[in-house]
Amino acid sequence: MADNRTTTFYIVAYDIPSDKRRTKVHRLLSGYGAWTQFSLFECHLSEKQYLELRFRLAQHLKEAEDRVRFYVLCQKCHGRSETLTGGLPAEPDLFLV
Repeated sequence: MADNRTTTFYIVAYDIPSDKRRTKVHRLLSGYGAWTQFSLFECHLSEKQYLELRFRLAQHLKEAEDRVRFYVLCQKCHGRSETLTGGLPAEPDLFLV
């Protein structure tokens, strides 16, 4: 995990209708943060990581169809976040034949 003093906390939410593109975006975001809700990641990113992630995401998105939003939370706001119920989302089962 990145040093919180040199990073910014982002909530990254996405709405992508294509299963293929959504899977690619999910895998990409998994390398930058924690998957906490379906189509939502929490990421502590340096400015360089943020710019890199935006660049890499753009390579997988269709502007007319896909939506990705970055919400910035200050440290004070992040500390006030609550989770009311449930655990982490489950990865779908993978079967190899």
